[in-house]
Amino acid sequence: MTTPPAYIEIDGAPVADPDLLATLMSGYGHFTAMQVRDGLVKGLGLHLDRLDRSTRELFDTPLDHDRVRALLAGAVAASGRRDASARVYVYDGPRIVVTVREPAPDGPGSPERLMSVDYWRPAPHIKHLGGFGQDYHGTAARRAGYDSALLTNPYGDIAEGAVANIAFWDGTSVVWPSAPCLEGITMALLAPRLGSVRRPVTLADLPGYRAAFVTNSRTIAAVTAIDEIAFPVDEDLMKRVHAAYGSVEGEALGKAG
Repeated sequence: MTTPPAYIEIDGAPVADPDLLATLMSGYGHFTAMQVRDGLVKGLGLHLDRLDRSTRELFDTPLDHDRVRALLAGAVAASGRRDASARVYVYDGPRIVVTVREPAPDGPGSPERLMSVDYWRPAPHIKHLGGFGQDYHGTAARRAGYDSALLTNPYGDIAEGAVANIAFWDGTSVVWPSAPCLEGITMALLAPRLGSVRRPVTLADLPGYRAAFVTNSRTIAAVTAIDEIAFPVDEDLMKRVHAAYGSVEGEALGKAG
């Protein structure tokens, strides 16, 4: 005798596919986030490559780039937006979920103050689900009067922000910490255009840097403090960083279907 599937509702509405819901609730998956502008995405190929690499690592199967592009294009078209914040979630199967929301504001982000915390993400090279640690420390940082958290280890080695990459300016080079982290798409686009270097950066090293900034899919923003150490906003540096990002050509999502 076949066991009937569980009956599941969300906010009183029956779930049409309980197996899909079970997959989504497992917390085992990965995603990418991007800004769509007039149907174009900066670094779309990098997003697709990272999704494929993570799908192969987590689920031992490749991810069809064309399928992802079609699902993205279809979801954005169905939303009625040409500008949007979009996410692609990948679960076992692979099952693909696309979300489309209001776009992040264009232009420089507001300067941020960061609180260092003793936490590194597990499997940091994957933009995976289950960000309890990041949420926990980010909330603690905001309660303490900061804007977000800076992830470090017990020895003070800096990896990344809770939801962003971080870079430092030593007066000569843009320096990205070499500790294990998620190499964000914005970071990947900026690094070669800024002549950047990667090397270890610790909390003890911070007084030797002149400025810092964070990057993610939603913003590029100056950092004005890490714990009690203040950084001036280097306007020339930030203009250079934004100009480098502005020089990146967007890639078309492609046709849905």
